[in-house]
Amino acid sequence: MPGTPPASAALVDELVTGNHILFHEKVVDAFGHISVRHDKDPSKFLLSRHRAPGLVQPSDILVHDFDGNPEGSEAGARLYGERFIHGEIYRARPDVVAVVHCHAPQLIPFCATRSSLKPLYHMSGFLGRGVPIFEIRETGGMTDMLIRSSALGVALAKSLAAHPMVLMRGHGATMVGNSIQQVVYRSIYAALNAALQMEALRLGEPIYLAREEAEQAEATNDKALDRAWALWKQEAAG
Repeated sequence: MPGTPPASAALVDELVTGNHILFHEKVVDAFGHISVRHDKDPSKFLLSRHRAPGLVQPSDILVHDFDGNPEGSEAGARLYGERFIHGEIYRARPDVVAVVHCHAPQLIPFCATRSSLKPLYHMSGFLGRGVPIFEIRETGGMTDMLIRSSALGVALAKSLAAHPMVLMRGHGATMVGNSIQQVVYRSIYAALNAALQMEALRLGEPIYLAREEAEQAEATNDKALDRAWALWKQEAAG
């Protein structure tokens, strides 16, 4: 039975670049990961083997099925333990093309308190659709906080629902997008918004974007992703 056709080299290169940008922008450090749905087989996704994002190269990119299994000769490779985040989101959300999981420090206070992450400025208009918080205890009881199984991945995907991102109590966040460029943008600006929101809360009661403002800002920014991507790519390349 024939295997999955190879993903395009351009998609693999873009995924590698996404890893490097997220590291350069301090959204991820030694931990965290980004994936993309396979461009030749939407029932598969591309994700690096177990490696720090800033070190990922094209040879590290593996094809996974939605159960988190690598394809073919890579079956013995060391894998990310939380690959189930990606597989179960792709399974539940056919519209999602790329997924980022991170532990950006700016986001952690919003994962661990009842303070909602809301759009403070136009660059983060996508937050206007709401940011749920995933509580792992409801599905897994006492755990090491990691999404190490399909069951936990399913629960996370349900918490994410139709939103662009979900916070994970005591852990971090997962963002989704309709492209690598969009999910990288959302990851960077979610963290920046969190930092700004913390500063605004110290001064008083912030004035957040109204729903209509957030929707219009998101639509405008989505038309300019290539502008930001070109700069981030150049900076990450050093």
